Amino acid sequence: MHCDVLYKLQKAKGRLTFQDSPELDVNFERMVEGDMLLQGFAIFLDPEVPIEHKWKKAVEQSNIFKQHVLHRNGVIKPLKKWTDLEMLPDGKMAAALTLEGVEPIGQDLDRLEQLLDGGVLSVGLTWNNANLAADGIEETRGAGLTRFGRDIISRLNKRKVFTDVSHLSVKSFWDTIEIAEFPIASHSSAKAICSHIRNLDDDQIKAMIEHDAMIHVIFHPLFTTESGTANMEDVVRHIDHIAELGGIKNIGFGSDFDGIPSHVKGLENASQFQDFIAVLETHFGKEEVAGFAHQNFMNHLPR
Repeated sequence: MHCDVLYKLQKAKGRLTFQDSPELDVNFERMVEGDMLLQGFAIFLDPEVPIEHKWKKAVEQSNIFKQHVLHRNGVIKPLKKWTDLEMLPDGKMAAALTLEGVEPIGQDLDRLEQLLDGGVLSVGLTWNNANLAADGIEETRGAGLTRFGRDIISRLNKRKVFTDVSHLSVKSFWDTIEIAEFPIASHSSAKAICSHIRNLDDDQIKAMIEHDAMIHVIFHPLFTTESGTANMEDVVRHIDHIAELGGIKNIGFGSDFDGIPSHVKGLENASQFQDFIAVLETHFGKEEVAGFAHQNFMNHLPR
């Protein structure tokens, strides 16, 4: 549900190709090898981008998605709404645009509507910092949603778009879970297993489960173990913990490929998803693993 390929391609200025550049954790060839059904592609802007340039940069990433990710002889199909995934032809893969932080829209809800009309199907109000909508998890103030943030979530509810809680402050999380009809954690793991600030604590995980929301575990070693190095078994520990809290039907994969500086051993790129599936099948039944891989998400499509 989350990768930062568009950000990497934008920074590369034509030096990388989505087809097969090995510098990309997620590229076309690796998606094929990993036998992927869906990849979420985030629009993410460096916080240092001047505010007056953020909208232009966001539109540029949207165009990169359309011109470079989707231009693969029709093999990768864009989703216009989440239920399109149910009608994906055999042999095709799906791609969805997501937004990681609403800074590009400024105070203009019409810009939000433009992004949603352009295919954005999941919106995280913040990255780690504070903005006009909410505080992010690294904002020391620790405030919650603003009135503007609540207005955004109201629009997302009406459009049947996910509200992503992965980077929100704790207060923003609890404000969001009260009003979002389609909450999701696109790339977060369990704080009980690794105490990183970006992970969800048990109360948050239980709240997500109570709201029947998906939690997509992240493949970043710093979020996986206290030592900051990890293998696939370490990722399984997070999945097992969420399952023990009652969330076995709410678990998916978030990865954060191309947005992480280090990797889980054996899970360095999208081509290795099937290796991870094999490891999971030594811990869980085939039906449960199929749930983690795709069926849980299919059961939670906004309708």
